[in-house]
Amino acid sequence: MTDHPVPSDEARELVRGAYDVHVHIGPDVVGRRIDDLSLARRFLEVGLAGFVLKSHYTSTAERASVVRAAVPGADVRGALSLNRAVGGMNPLAVEIAGREGAHTVWMPTVDAENEAIGRSDPVPGEKVPVWARLQRELQAAGTPVEPVPVVDSEGVVLPETVAVLETVARHGMTLATGHLSTAEIFAVVDAAFDAGVTKVVVTHPDYPAQNISIEDQVVLAQKGALLERCFVQPYTGKCTWERWLEGTKAVGPEQTLLSTDLGQKKNPAVEDGLPLMAERLLDAGFDSADIRTMVENTRVLAGPPPD
Repeated sequence: MTDHPVPSDEARELVRGAYDVHVHIGPDVVGRRIDDLSLARRFLEVGLAGFVLKSHYTSTAERASVVRAAVPGADVRGALSLNRAVGGMNPLAVEIAGREGAHTVWMPTVDAENEAIGRSDPVPGEKVPVWARLQRELQAAGTPVEPVPVVDSEGVVLPETVAVLETVARHGMTLATGHLSTAEIFAVVDAAFDAGVTKVVVTHPDYPAQNISIEDQVVLAQKGALLERCFVQPYTGKCTWERWLEGTKAVGPEQTLLSTDLGQKKNPAVEDGLPLMAERLLDAGFDSADIRTMVENTRVLAGPPPD
C-alpha cells in the first residue's frame, strides 16, 4: 500500500474514546482495506470507542450485531443508505433497520439526483470513484440504477421522504444527508427536525458534489445540525485543507463532527484518520479542548452502547 503519515502519540491520545461514524470496510461489494472484525480489534488496541458501518448498498445492522458479539468490548453500529439497492426512499427498509438496531440512516448517496458521476459517460483523465465504476458496470450489464428523488420539482420534500423521517425519529436514529444538493439538504434538515428527529448530520459538506458554501454551513449549524468533517476529502484532494479548516472554524467545534470516510485500499489505515485530523487541527490553531469537544460530539451522537 502507499506510504501514509503515522499519527503521533499525542494525537492518538486526543481522540481516545472517539467514535468514527463513517467508515467503508469489508465485506462490501467493492474491495476495501480492512474487514469489520479486524477493524473492531484494531480500534480496541488504539483506544477508539467504536464505529458506524456504512454501506451504499445494504443495511449493516445485523452485521454490526455479529461484530459486537465476536469482538467483546467493540462498539460497532449498523446503518442504512437509501439508495436503489434498498428500494430508495423506502420507509419499510428504514423500519426494519430501526428494529434491528441501526444507528444511522443516510439520505441517498451514490444514487442521489445530485450525484451524477456514476450515471455519466467518462471523460478523459476523469478520476472515477470505485462506487461510480460499479454504477457504470451495472448499467453496462443491463441493470441501470435510477436516481432517488427526495423532493419534488418545487423543492418540497416528498411524502415518502416525510415517512422515512418519521420512522427515523420513532426509532431514535441519526439522519445524515448523504450526497444531496444544498437545496435538498436545507429542505430535508428542516423536515427532519419537524418530524422529531433529534440528531441530524450534514454529510461531508466539502465534498465536490455538494460544495456547500461556508455561509450555508453556518446556517445549517444554527438550525441544530452537526457539520461532518471527513478525513478523505482533503487528504485525497477533493477539497483543500484550507477550505476544510475554514468551514470548521466558521461552524465552531460545538457543531463539528469528525469522521474519516476511510476504508479505501489506497488510503491510510482507518484507525489513523481521526488522530491525523487532530494533528491538522492543532497545526491550524485549534487547541486540545476544541478537539476534545469534537470528540465528545462523536460520543453524544453514538449514544449509549446497545444492549
